[in-house]
Amino acid sequence: MDALPDAILQCIMSRITNARDLSSCNCVSKRWKDSTPYVRTLYFPRSSFDSPSSSGGADNIIKRMVSRVVKLEELIVYCPFSPDGLGSWLALVGHSLLQLELRMDNLNDNQGFHESPSKLDYVGSAKNLESLKLWGVLMVRAPKWDVFPNLRNLEIIGVRSLTIELPCLELCKLDFYGMGNCSLTLTSPKIESLEVQGCSWIRVPKTKHLRKLSISNTAGRVYMVDFGNLSALEFLCMRGIQWCWDAICKMLKMASEVKHLYMKVEFTGDYDALQPFPEIDFVDFFNSHQKLQKFDIHGAMFAALCQKNSLKHVDSGFVIPFLEEVVITVRSPLNAEQKMSTLESLVKYGKSLRSMVIKILEMKSCHTSADDFFDEICRFRYINHNIVRIE
Repeated sequence: MDALPDAILQCIMSRITNARDLSSCNCVSKRWKDSTPYVRTLYFPRSSFDSPSSSGGADNIIKRMVSRVVKLEELIVYCPFSPDGLGSWLALVGHSLLQLELRMDNLNDNQGFHESPSKLDYVGSAKNLESLKLWGVLMVRAPKWDVFPNLRNLEIIGVRSLTIELPCLELCKLDFYGMGNCSLTLTSPKIESLEVQGCSWIRVPKTKHLRKLSISNTAGRVYMVDFGNLSALEFLCMRGIQWCWDAICKMLKMASEVKHLYMKVEFTGDYDALQPFPEIDFVDFFNSHQKLQKFDIHGAMFAALCQKNSLKHVDSGFVIPFLEEVVITVRSPLNAEQKMSTLESLVKYGKSLRSMVIKILEMKSCHTSADDFFDEICRFRYINHNIVRIE
């Protein structure tokens, strides 16, 4: 190592991110210690300060380490820390930070409601951030988003009803805390990817560049979705126990250009009563989604496409032009004849179909209908063995 030029040694040391490893390097030699200020990333794992020798406290140790770095660009802290500690670090390196990732622990700490200033208030000191990730934040009020003019990536676990206005935001992941009855308004004209979990009312008016959209709510219902132009959308994921039928129809109508559609919504219904999907016309659905290449279809949606009138009037020129992959989850032997007809139609009209996976999931019945249905699926698989497989 003595033969290495300082610049190369500094480059090697800059690849070390774990704070504990970096501290060990400081003990090797003075030359190594003099090279550690050139790191670009500092990562403090959850267990960073489990050792009894860390008597100085996590806040002070982290402060000493960040103060030695010439230009810190990324800071990741999963270990416990205080608001004042966070404020002291960001006062030193906030001007150079581009990526900040914090485990806030407010979800398990009632004091987080009464802290003033709070951890979230101090985050605003890093005004040049391009990426911000907050875990367990329990965000009951929105920060002043205008202090982050360059923010491109935002990930938060533990938010409640929220309004976000970020002009440069491109990637956004939000996990809402509570019973799933929260609301979101997002105004970011450059948004390309949006993932939302646990939200009932979603409004995103500027979606010209949105290519990936995932909406999931396993704790409550999805009542309303309001999006702008979704002509660039390529991937749409809809998950949850219950969606209002208007929200489902509106989402499918707006996403007419989608290439990969994943649907795992169990029930519909506007109120507490869980209702099955109404009939969806097979031909109308695929005519409305001409660019669909991959279709993951579960339970209720598959049953809705398998109603007795769905394939009653099929034009001789009808084709599903670009569909290449289909993944179907079957949970019930009810309407077995219609379901088999739908499977056969996907193969018949899917001129580009290369793969169909049929997943048999907990299909139970007190009579032989389940066995008979499974035999039919096996026969179908045998006839189309080049395309179909059963899981």
